[in-house]
Parts: sequence; C-alpha cells; structure tokens
Amino acid sequence: MSKFRKEFSPVNAAITQAINDVSISRRGMMKLLSAGAVMSTGLLGFPEFSYAAETPVAGGKLRAALANSSATDTLDPAKGSNSGDYSRQFMFYSGLTELDKNLVAQPALAESIDSSDGILWHLKLRPGVTFHDGKALTTDDVIYSLSRHKDPAVASTVITLASQMKTFKAISPTELEITLEQANFDLPSILATSSFLIVQNNTKDFSKGVGTGPFVLKSFQPGVRTVGSKNKNYWKPGLPHLDEVDLMGVTDPAARVNALMSGDLHIVSTLSANDVKRLKQSGQFGIMETKSGMYSDLILRTDQQPGSNPDFVLAMKYMQPREMMQKTVMQGYGDIGNDTPVPPWHPMFNKDIPQRPLDLDKAKFHLKKANMVGAKVEIITTPNIEGAVEGGQLIQQIARSAGLNVNVRRVPYDGYWSTHWMKDPIGYGSVNPRPTLDMLFSQFYRSDAPWNESGWKNPQFDQLVTAARGEQDQGKRKQMYGDMQTLVHDHCGTIIPVFISSMDGHSNKVKGVEAWPSGMMMGYRFHEFAWLAS
Repeated sequence: MSKFRKEFSPVNAAITQAINDVSISRRGMMKLLSAGAVMSTGLLGFPEFSYAAETPVAGGKLRAALANSSATDTLDPAKGSNSGDYSRQFMFYSGLTELDKNLVAQPALAESIDSSDGILWHLKLRPGVTFHDGKALTTDDVIYSLSRHKDPAVASTVITLASQMKTFKAISPTELEITLEQANFDLPSILATSSFLIVQNNTKDFSKGVGTGPFVLKSFQPGVRTVGSKNKNYWKPGLPHLDEVDLMGVTDPAARVNALMSGDLHIVSTLSANDVKRLKQSGQFGIMETKSGMYSDLILRTDQQPGSNPDFVLAMKYMQPREMMQKTVMQGYGDIGNDTPVPPWHPMFNKDIPQRPLDLDKAKFHLKKANMVGAKVEIITTPNIEGAVEGGQLIQQIARSAGLNVNVRRVPYDGYWSTHWMKDPIGYGSVNPRPTLDMLFSQFYRSDAPWNESGWKNPQFDQLVTAARGEQDQGKRKQMYGDMQTLVHDHCGTIIPVFISSMDGHSNKVKGVEAWPSGMMMGYRFHEFAWLAS
C-alpha cells in the first residue's frame, strides 16, 4: 500500500485490491476496459542500460523518426511547439547556452554569461563561429534572434519569457549586454532552450535553416521529413560524427516500431511500455528511459462550463486512478502525480501537499455541491498523447460509480492541437519537460501564459512567479515554488495523474546516445552525438 493512501470506500478498496492482485498486459487492460472491467498489473522494473566507452566512427547516414508530424512543421525557433520541431531546430541552430545531462546551463555560442544582480547580464561570444553560409556570428545576430520574440507579430511561443528582456546593447561585435525588467537568475537556462536558438540577422525566410548548428539543411518537407548533412565547419571540434541525418515524422506508433525492427530506421521516439518489452526481447535494440517532468494532463477549462464550477473540478480530481495509470498504462515507467506539474523527484517538489487519493465519497460530495449528480460530460481524447485514451476510459467507469455520466470521444491526432487543445471544455494536453520551474509556470500557468491550458487566473500565483525569479536564496525560492504548487493543486483546472518517462528506442548499431532529463531523444540533440558502428 502506498504511503500516500488513505482508507477508501468499499468500491475504492475493490479497485485497490484489483491493482495489487491482478497481473495483466496493457493490451489486456484495454480489452477489459472495453468490457467494463477495471484491473491493473504489477509494477515492472526499470531497465538498466549502460554504454561502454568506444571510439566514435565518423560517417554514415542515420534515419530517425519522431512522433510529431504535420503541415505546420517549422524551422523557425520562435514557432517550435513540439518534440519534432525542437529536434529539427537543434540540427541547424545553436544556442547561447546549452543544457548538459545534469540540467546545468553550459556556455555554447556565448563563451561566458555573467551577472551580479540577475538584471544586467554581460555576454561574450565564442570567437571563430560561422553560419552555414560562411558569415561570422556577431552580436547583431544575437540581438535580432532574441528581440524578435518580443514582437507580437512574430507570434513567438516564448513571448512571455522574452518580455522579461528589457533592452539589448552591443558593446562590440562579440560582446553584448542584456538588461531584464526584473532579476531572473534562470536566464542562462532559458537561453538554452530551442526557442532561443540563434538565427542570422534579419532572417525572414526560415525554410533554408541557416544557422551555426551541427548540420546544414539539405531538404525540408513539412509533415514528411528533414534531411541535414554534416556541418564541416561546426564550432565543436570532432562533432557531429554522422555525415547525414534523415529525420522523419511518423505519427503511427506501430509503424515507428516496425520500421525500427526491420532496419528501416535506426532510432525512434515515444515508445509504449509494450514496445519496450518487444524490443528488449529481440536483444538487438537499446532503450533510453528519460525520467522527466513530461506529463499528459486532463484539462478542465475553468473559464467555461462545467470546469468553471470549482466543485466539479475537485470531483474530477478525486476520480483519478493514479496508481492504476502508473502501474498499468505506463507499466511502471513513470511517477504518480498530484495535480501539480512538479514531479516527486524534483528538488523543488512540495512534499507537504497531501497526495490526492482516488476517493469516490469525496467525488460524490463535490458533484452534489456542483449540482451535477446524473449530469453528462464529454472528454476528448486522441492517440499519440500517452495515456489519454486509457485515462479517459478509466475515468468513464469510475465516474459512473460516482453518479456522473462521462462520454469519451476519440478524435484523430491530425489537427488535434489546432482544433481541440485548449478549446474543448474537457480534453487532454501533453507537456514536455522544461529546464526550470519558472519556464514551466510562465508558459503554462500564469494568467498571461500563452499555453494556459485551463484558462486559470490567480493574481497571487502570478506575483509569486515574478518574485521567485529574482530570489537567490534557494531556501526562500523553494518555499515560493512550494506555495505555487499548493495554489495549482487546490485551484487549477489541469489534472496530472502521472509523470511519464520518455522511452526512446534504437538499433544496437547506434552509439553515443543516452537519456538526458532535458527531454526525449537526448534532450532533442541525439543527432549531434550519435554515431553508427560499422
């Protein structure tokens, strides 16, 4: 029994017993769901993989597939919104800083970045860096790249983060100053994300992908594939190892795995637990499990019915089969969530917030207060959002016992983000990990956040986000972030039942790759380090 559990009602206890007693595959669970049964499996252990130190082999063409692909695929860092965009953009551009495997920002195009007060930052550019067309990198390129995010006409996904940057001043062609509106000691980590990759001054047409990154654009077909050839003048000596990378978007999970197993692909992202088991059994593939802050969340829009009723939101939160999701749907590859976007292993995690249990009595109580006993609601789900379909079906059955009629409507993944995400009263989202809590809260939870999924607005939360940026004392900062988590847990309309380990698979011929907590596929930068054994 989990240390977070409390005594359940008889129905809750029966479900709990099923979780503990029954061993069943994920596919089997789906069959039981369709038949109206609720069961779960025992926890599978995490696989251990190690990579022996070998001498990299230069050359070769690597074929990779990511789960995201659509006509909106972009090479513009300001427009990137998913793992496909991030991986594609890291092929061709470099940032001022970059995150290492410990989520620590390291110098990249900026040889140094310093500040004594968190407001005025001095940057010195690395000498000798050139763009793919031979032009030397200067502060003009940096200032253009950063300032364009502040222009509403650009419609940058990080406009709220960029709005913190008050002024830019070129000291020389290789030195500049950035002045922030208020102190933010997370700036080096912010600048390491794909959105702030550096493009050439005055670039308007991003279809050419001219940057300073490890690969030079060879071809780009949105929704199909991106091909890059080795940048022989890359500023990192000895990298990349590969001559060419063919990056494809394959949204069908089975097609990705089958292509990997047949040898048509070398490396793929976003494996299911059953995919992992299948690949391990063959003995010809490696698995990268990234323990991260990635999550799929059930979004209740709090600016429209029924999510505008706080009691309905609480009722839905008490109907979450968290342990069942973690054990069965994720097959153990993930962590139980508590309706805040901070995973339990994070150093800023608030351990004092009680774990919210599956509690039908409390769900019934809040449904009655919301005058929604016997009401009908619809949850929109889609494939390719991990756990969305299964989660919706589990809630459907549990809600029936609480007196709520839930219809689960499954819609195609193609067009989901533009048609359904943040528009449906109740639906699912999928959030990739961010390197800092400030970025996560600023992009998804502040009142002015561009991806404020539930439309939640809380002035106290907004003030805490701003105050925490400029706080150097880690104890005080942790208290602030703890208070923010309490507000999200108690009042926000996003429900986070589990955190998902990102599972990527690769042929044993692929070397030099490993799991990084900054994101799937080695923090979206696998192509820079990978090499193919002969």
